[in-house]
Amino acid sequence: MQKFLVVGLGNIGSQYENTRHNIGFKILDHFAHKNNITFESNKLGTIAQYKFKGRMFYLLKPSTFMNLSGKSVKYWLSNENIPLENLMVICDDINLPFGTIRIKTGGSDGGHNGLKSIFEILQTQQYNRFRFGIGAKFSEGRQSDYVLGEWTEDELKLITERLDKSIQVITTFGTAGINNTMNTFNGK
Repeated sequence: MQKFLVVGLGNIGSQYENTRHNIGFKILDHFAHKNNITFESNKLGTIAQYKFKGRMFYLLKPSTFMNLSGKSVKYWLSNENIPLENLMVICDDINLPFGTIRIKTGGSDGGHNGLKSIFEILQTQQYNRFRFGIGAKFSEGRQSDYVLGEWTEDELKLITERLDKSIQVITTFGTAGINNTMNTFNGK
């Protein structure tokens, strides 16, 4: 059975639960809810397993906080013997308008501390990323407050549809490959 590791980046703790920076956790929680699966606490994170069309998806929410996400990613890749090309990391992106989806096969960390940690631990930028646009509606010097701020009422009205689309991204990645996933969802 082919295995995939899908990592949602975020910070643990109720104070971060509804923040923009935790969109990775939010997407995986939505996936689990829609597919009636549950997360269990495990080493360096909470993990859920989902079998679909002959594939096993491991959904991981690192418990290491954002800045140390790489430790958790490396552990689970190794523990489950999952090849790097079957890794997808979900994170927020201030350089994309709210709700925009961008799938990439590599690239820089773009200033994202979770991606920076993964690069430092894995020693490569060549892994699949699912960037979810959160916009950049903040004044100079207020980026941290913005990404760690909660969703606005207008954003919350639109987010369910974007979460449903995000679930499709994950299953398409595992069943149709990264190139088809990029062609289908980028910019949508």
